[in-house]
Amino acid sequence: MKSSNAEHLTIEHGLCSKVKDGLHQGKNVQLGEWTAAENATLKTFKLLTAKPVVYLVSMNERDYKEKDNKFLPKIHTWVKEHGRGTIIPFSCVLESELAGMNAFEAGKYCREKQLQSALPVIIKIGFSAINHMYFSTAGSDVVKCQQIIYLAASLILCATLTAASLILYATLCITYTLC
Repeated sequence: MKSSNAEHLTIEHGLCSKVKDGLHQGKNVQLGEWTAAENATLKTFKLLTAKPVVYLVSMNERDYKEKDNKFLPKIHTWVKEHGRGTIIPFSCVLESELAGMNAFEAGKYCREKQLQSALPVIIKIGFSAINHMYFSTAGSDVVKCQQIIYLAASLILCATLTAASLILYATLCITYTLC
């Protein structure tokens, strides 16, 4: 038997009050403890603090190569305390340099410097975070990247991210110098 609209609105109002209290305490919605029914209702609210987060941490080329930076443990601790999410270290400078090279030059540069581009990881994790997957199709005159939304019921986006926008973000981002 279906519940009436008034009952549903009462449940939603109670959930909104719970969310509001958490937000006033400075907590992200994704950190709250919700029942399965509350989670289903929360997804219809399209709240930014309930969306998955991927943190891109830009480092200089040397730190990226060594996979070591004095700020990574602090960043990791902050992310654990303030929300869930994936942390991806990368070098914006390296990605920018690689973007200006053809595939052969980029491969040679990476082999010489013993580095690897983080863009494949950024793209894969970015698509996974928003419950997308992608594949390429090729015709006689065009190659296209096709996107598929899986688990569509749980997917709520402000905008659809594409591989091109992730590459653009990674190559054009502003590098913050950590002191």
